[in-house]
Amino acid sequence: MSEEIDVKQLDINAILKVLPHRYPFLLVDRVVSLEANKRILAYKNVTYNEQFFQGHFPQRPVMPGVLIIEALAQAGGILAFLSVAPEKAGQVMYFMSMDKVKFRRPVEPGDRLDLDVQVLRLGARYWKIRGEAFVDGNLAAEAEMVAGPPNG
Repeated sequence: MSEEIDVKQLDINAILKVLPHRYPFLLVDRVVSLEANKRILAYKNVTYNEQFFQGHFPQRPVMPGVLIIEALAQAGGILAFLSVAPEKAGQVMYFMSMDKVKFRRPVEPGDRLDLDVQVLRLGARYWKIRGEAFVDGNLAAEAEMVAGPPNG
């Protein structure tokens, strides 16, 4: 049976306690819901003030696809961190692979990027997750990812 985690206080301050990422690379603003070892719903507010828009692209700013995937991975990291036993909390996990990556629509300033990450498989050391990123209910990107400890 999975445990529902109270996310009422999982705002940016709580996220900063969980993820090692910091500005300008923190890509999750809030967690909406989390079911341990199963699923997380979170979002990133995309604004024109993001550094990457200066060069991608000045005439038509578009969020780089790799950063959309990174946002999904960070949401997966929050899910993993809040799902593991306390004695394993804080263990660093790295992105190990991506599969079935597809970009469906551009993400632009003013969009809210909704992140839906589900666990596909939990191993003793590795997590396999599937992430989907949406804007206004429309699929923007999707990927399957594997994460695990350094030096596997």
